Amino acid sequence: RVPCTLRQRLQRGAQRRRREQREAAAPRSGKLLLRSRRPELSQPRWQTVGRWEQPPLVSAGWKHRKAYGDYFQLEPSQQAAPALQAPPAEAGQGPTFAELGLQPALLAGLERLSICRPTAVQRLAIPALRRGRSALCAAETGSGKTLAYLLPLLERLLGRPEAPAEAVAAAGPAAPRGLALRRRFLALERLRWMVLDEADSLMDESFTELLEEILAHAPLAAGAPGPAGPDEERTQVVVVGATFPAGLSETLANFTDVGRFVTLGTQSLHRLPPHVQQKFVRLKGRDKLPELLQLLKERPSSAGAVLIFCNSASTVNWLGYILDDHRIKHLRLQGQMSAAARAGIFASFQKGDVSVLVCTDLASRGLDTSSVQLVVNYDFPDTLQDYLHRAGRVGRVGSKAPGAVVSFVTHRWDVDLVRKIETAARKRTGLPGMDSINKPSPNAG
Repeated sequence: RVPCTLRQRLQRGAQRRRREQREAAAPRSGKLLLRSRRPELSQPRWQTVGRWEQPPLVSAGWKHRKAYGDYFQLEPSQQAAPALQAPPAEAGQGPTFAELGLQPALLAGLERLSICRPTAVQRLAIPALRRGRSALCAAETGSGKTLAYLLPLLERLLGRPEAPAEAVAAAGPAAPRGLALRRRFLALERLRWMVLDEADSLMDESFTELLEEILAHAPLAAGAPGPAGPDEERTQVVVVGATFPAGLSETLANFTDVGRFVTLGTQSLHRLPPHVQQKFVRLKGRDKLPELLQLLKERPSSAGAVLIFCNSASTVNWLGYILDDHRIKHLRLQGQMSAAARAGIFASFQKGDVSVLVCTDLASRGLDTSSVQLVVNYDFPDTLQDYLHRAGRVGRVGSKAPGAVVSFVTHRWDVDLVRKIETAARKRTGLPGMDSINKPSPNAG
């Protein structure tokens, strides 16, 4: 038997949920957060979903064959990128670069580049790195992370013109191979700054062994947050990424005291970009190509550059042949090409020689794509991290327009990821399973 009070509480909850569903389905003025082909599943911006509630999902039935042709679209909820928004505590636009204490020479360079205000991650990172702190720095894609660590680094170099030669190491997905060729001739005793950019790529098994070798030979000195004195200096380490993989802190802990690192993370970390339109279309595999061709042919030439992501080099090549047949000018970028060829291809794309680039996830990290205004996931990404990195190719700091993302959803396993994305969008939360940045210990100095 169910106690009377509990039964009444359950009935009231059921009545409340039915009322909310009727309100959501009823026409009401206002902009939408999520637009569905079925109006009853659209979600207006004013509607909130509780943390423990399970909202009705457009993608709930997408594993059924009758779902082909269905779609939903996440509408932009703000105009500018979150990185450009001033902190709530600031009455104006937030602190300037001058107020962060940077040298006049750097300020002049920023002014020449028309970079006027620091982004959110730059406001967090520049003061900490100028103090010599080692840091785990995580922020959404396209938020200005590179400048956040470069400015303090350049300032340190400019401030020590008469010091003996010192070493700076920057590791990213393209750097370790060059270091590996020279590691027998390279001494790291004088290494003063180490930047590990695109941390999730560096933790890939193809890079891990070399990364650990570099860390083992660098003078990290357990627990050292930075310079230790006039006669003894230790390496300042900055780990940077839009997503941090599991195991990163454990790897670093083998060589230094990660508890002494300061953790810098923006509020938009691991969240879907709120200023970018994102559309998800359920398709049969055979319908992807006609859908893509129609999208490209209807797109005006003035609408900006396009990135088309595939999950394999073979698909990139195959799709390229099809685009050739349809006389659609494009470039291809995939991992089976030499590093020199890839660099030349991307440079040509950046210059605007060709406005369509068919690529693998190689182009989803560490490249400046501010000219891109449309990302097409021809193959749906394998992970939520990959989706964030691909979507982050549009709507970047410095982009002329927020851009849009269109994803083709064909496989049943794709639907599982789409459901997680849709749930996070409706609840306005971060994507699940991506909180892998360890907080520093309370005694961090």
